[in-house]
Amino acid sequence: MHFPLLKHKRNHDTLFSQLALLRNRFLVEKLNLPHYVYHKTPKFITDDGRRLSIEPERSIVVPSVHHLKGVKTYLEQQVPGLRLITHSEIGFRYPTAAIAGPDAPFIKRFRSEFFHKEGEDRNICRPINLSYGIKSRGKGDNREEYEVWVANDSLNQDPSPLFIDKYGEDLPDAVRLFAQQTPLVHGWMGVKRAAFEALYQQPNVLGDLVISLALSVDAYNIGAQPDLAFNEQIGSSIACGNAELEWEVMGYYAPLGEHPSQAQVWQAINASIEAIGAPLSATFANVALTTTESKTERILSTISQQGISSAQIQEWNLKPWEFLQTSSEHRRKSHDPSRSVNLLGRLNRLFYQEQHILPSLTALHQSIR
Repeated sequence: MHFPLLKHKRNHDTLFSQLALLRNRFLVEKLNLPHYVYHKTPKFITDDGRRLSIEPERSIVVPSVHHLKGVKTYLEQQVPGLRLITHSEIGFRYPTAAIAGPDAPFIKRFRSEFFHKEGEDRNICRPINLSYGIKSRGKGDNREEYEVWVANDSLNQDPSPLFIDKYGEDLPDAVRLFAQQTPLVHGWMGVKRAAFEALYQQPNVLGDLVISLALSVDAYNIGAQPDLAFNEQIGSSIACGNAELEWEVMGYYAPLGEHPSQAQVWQAINASIEAIGAPLSATFANVALTTTESKTERILSTISQQGISSAQIQEWNLKPWEFLQTSSEHRRKSHDPSRSVNLLGRLNRLFYQEQHILPSLTALHQSIR
């Protein structure tokens, strides 16, 4: 199979530029809409005038990625007006840390992409491109989402100025205050993602708009302990692994010179999300796992199920940036205090532990075709 965009994994600017060109070319060549222009998903304006950065997204969770075999072909067959963009396949591997506890008003996460060095053992990956995100909790409609990219040497700094620079006065006070809280790692997840894009055109529902959708299949493992140490109770450093199919509206195309209203755009967004979700809900009803949790919340509930208390997490005082280090200067193996902990090795177990190995990005893409 040929996935030309996978070669740009290391270069985000090139990757997303190429993806935008593919999308625009597909719009003209396949949908014959040469005079349409692209618009980003607009901020959501509440009844009292607040402008929120909303994540129009849905997902289904299944026990294993094998349940999603052939899902791309299925979607094209079952959703009239949905066209998958040719050669839009991209893929990532990344660890995610939950850095706010289960009682926090928002979800706080730390995420990085994971790459091989040239010539390095393919079972080793190193994190780069570090992001720090805050979301509203759960998987309800119109969740707020705020995310910034941070420099490797600034991870222990207050990220609030970065949020202000990106979101300005659209950043709610509650989110601003939450961003200032000191991060504390509550648990980790390792994810391999096969992503692709599609355009949804249905004039009787959307009018002149064409909705741009990003879809992805994530295969993931959740660590059994916040420090990813071996858990004697379950005989592994990994507690569980599932897969998730997500679909998210990234923006829309409209005829040049037309400016649809807030109500028109959000009606089209919600209709598009529902058009994808309806056949998936029916087909996967027997295997889909019932959950109202985001992936970050799944980390928190999984750690809790292992009997790990908030007091233990406070005592560990784990910091996100520790897991970018090959080893720790002050963390020692419990059975041999003379030996330091190999943090990068622990992180890699989320992807490459023999009994829980995640598929390669290429294999993941091949499976869902």
